[in-house]
Amino acid sequence: MDVPRLRAWLAAPGEPEPLVVETSGSSGTPKRVVLSRRAVLASVAASADRLGGTGPWALRLPLGYVAGLQVVCRSLVAGHEPLTDPTRWPDGEGWFTSLVPTQLHRILEDADPTDRSALARAHTVLLGGGPVDPALRAGAAAAGVRVVATYGAAETAGGCVYDGVPLDGVAVDVDVSGRIRLGGPTLFDRYDGDPDLTAQTLVDGWFLTADAGRLGPDGRLEVLGRVDDVVVSGGVNVPGPAVAARLRAHPGVAAAEVLGVPDEEWGNRLVAFVALADAARDVDATALRAWVAAAHPRAWAPRQVVVLDAIPLLANGKADRLRLRELAR
Repeated sequence: MDVPRLRAWLAAPGEPEPLVVETSGSSGTPKRVVLSRRAVLASVAASADRLGGTGPWALRLPLGYVAGLQVVCRSLVAGHEPLTDPTRWPDGEGWFTSLVPTQLHRILEDADPTDRSALARAHTVLLGGGPVDPALRAGAAAAGVRVVATYGAAETAGGCVYDGVPLDGVAVDVDVSGRIRLGGPTLFDRYDGDPDLTAQTLVDGWFLTADAGRLGPDGRLEVLGRVDDVVVSGGVNVPGPAVAARLRAHPGVAAAEVLGVPDEEWGNRLVAFVALADAARDVDATALRAWVAAAHPRAWAPRQVVVLDAIPLLANGKADRLRLRELAR
């Protein structure tokens, strides 16, 4: 995937062959999402309409994923060459970019004001890939940076809900189980080579997400987290159960649970709660992080480790997650 190929694809006559975009696969095998040009252009047009303008875009996300792909497509459709140099921002005002919350947090907290001043010249900074902490929004506003939080997936050609409100033409619903469903012209065609998964996920014109949510009184969507216990931290999907299983395999760990806890910098930080074996009181957070990273991506290593005498349990024997979150804070 590169800019010249996308330029040619966007300009091709008729309806060209669809693109295949891979998901990150952090909760399992990456899925190959088949996206038509119709869906991509529907997303581009709806985004421009909602943002109230178009212009050049600066690419600060991987082009191989849908968020980066859409940055390039939005810029090209608007008639501007995307800025792909990660050391520079566009000149002047009125340009756009897309970041994950961790990137913005680091820019706002950096002692060097160069990037912060540049973002204040942007028309809009889209934030996706995880929850946006209210403190991060406040910090952006104080720096003069206009932020819009997006929610979507590769299967919806990128973000399709902006600050809780679906883009024009996009349908949002929460089913009886609390699972978010999305519909509309931005939906993908299918999963490449996986008709069974396609049939399970594309149902009656709806994309069944892996996320839980609820609709507020004003109709805004609130995303509550992943149905399958994946923690989105710094824009990376981390499967909590897999991390907990790895920790329990450590010879010095008697019991372990892993949760995501809201965090200003990371959106959610991965917190490990461990009860150590009697003979392993010298095991520390550094050793446990290294133990996880030896078997999984380093981004899966917990950012906080809370050592307990025992994991608090409910009457049914399950971990008391509310109590654990209190302990993490």
